[in-house]
Amino acid sequence: MSKRDYYEVLGVSKSSSADEIKKAYRKVAMQYHPDRNPGDKEAEEKFKEAAEAYEVLSDQDKRAKYDRYGHQAFGPGTGGFGGANAEDIFSSFSDIFGDDLFGSFFGGGGGARSRNSRPQGARGSNLRIKLKLNFEEIAKGTNKSVKVKKHVVCTACSGSGAKDKNSVQTCGTCNGSGQVRKVTQTFLGQMQTVTTCPTCNGEGITITAKCGSCKGEGRVYGEETISIDIPAGVQEGMQLSMSGKGNAGERGGRAGDLLIIIEEEKHPELHRDGLNVAYDLHISFPDAVFGTQVEVPTIDGRAKIKIPAGTQSGKIFRLKGKGFPEVQGYQKGDQLIHVNIWTPQQVSSDEKAALEKLANSNNFKPSPGKSDKSFFERLKEAFN
Repeated sequence: MSKRDYYEVLGVSKSSSADEIKKAYRKVAMQYHPDRNPGDKEAEEKFKEAAEAYEVLSDQDKRAKYDRYGHQAFGPGTGGFGGANAEDIFSSFSDIFGDDLFGSFFGGGGGARSRNSRPQGARGSNLRIKLKLNFEEIAKGTNKSVKVKKHVVCTACSGSGAKDKNSVQTCGTCNGSGQVRKVTQTFLGQMQTVTTCPTCNGEGITITAKCGSCKGEGRVYGEETISIDIPAGVQEGMQLSMSGKGNAGERGGRAGDLLIIIEEEKHPELHRDGLNVAYDLHISFPDAVFGTQVEVPTIDGRAKIKIPAGTQSGKIFRLKGKGFPEVQGYQKGDQLIHVNIWTPQQVSSDEKAALEKLANSNNFKPSPGKSDKSFFERLKEAFN
C-alpha cells in the first residue's frame, strides 16, 4: 500500500509554516490517540502516520528533500514509528505535548506512560555518515558493512549505569513512575497535573553506586559494525535513515537514528543524468562514412553497437533500459550514446593531398536534407 502525502496526512499545504505544521500535528495526534480510540487499529495507524509525517516536515533538511523527491528521498525505514507505541511518539515530541499532557488529557491516570515497567533514560543523539557508491552498486542496490564510532551500551552494567543490581533503588519521590502528580482545587472541581519527577529526572530509579566503566552513563564510546541495505537507484545527496542505530541513550534510553548521506563515485567514462546514463563516443571519419561496429561501456559491462554508414556527428543512439532504476518504483532509464566524429589536428602531406582532392567533390560538401534533425531536435528527442 502506497504512503499518503505527508502534507495531506496533517491537513496542511506545502506553503505552511513550521508553527502551522506543529499545530496541525498536535490536533491530528489528539484525535487519533489510541487511548481515545481503544481497540481501533485504523486510528492507531493514523496516529503513527501523523507522527511519521511530522518527523519529516518539522525538520528543515528532511522537508526540503521530501519536497524534491517525495517518499523515495528516505528509502526504507523512514519515520521509525512502525513498532512504536503512543508513549514513544509522545516522548519523541515532548516539546509539542508537554509533560502535563498525560495527566490532563488522560483523565489524571498517568496515561500511556504508567503502563511501562520503568521509564528509560535520555535518548541518544542521531549520527550522520556519508556513504560512497559506484555506478554498479547504485544500479543494482547493495549491502554495505560500515564501522561506526559512536556511544554503545556499556557491557559491564548492561546500560543501567549502576555498579551492580544492589546499587539501583526505586525513586522514593515518585515510587518508580518517573512522574509526580499534583491535585489542585478549582471552581470546576479537582484538577490533576503530572510532571517529571525532579529527583530521578523521570527515570523512576536512583543509583547509589555508579558503574566504574561508564561512570554512571550506561554507555561508553566504542565502535559498531552496521549492515546497511541500499536500495537500487539512490542519488547523490539522498538521505537514508536507520532507526535505533545512532548513539546509545543514557541509562537504557532509546538509541538515536543513523542517517546515511549518499555520495556517488565518478565513473571514468559514463555520466549520470537523472535515471539516464550518457556516454561520448568518438569515431573516425572513415568509420562514419562506411559504418562500423564498436564496443561501448555500460553500467554492468560492455555492449556492442552498430554504427550505420553515413552516421552524422551528433547522432544519439539509445540503449533501452541500460540506465538507473527509480527508487522504489518501476521506471528505468536508458543509456544515451552521443557520436562525435574525430577530426585529426595534424596530417601528413599525402593525407593533405587526398583530403584536398575530396574537398572539391560535391559529395563531400555539407548538404543537410529536411530529414536531418538539428542538434537541439536530437537532444530533445533523446531526453523524451
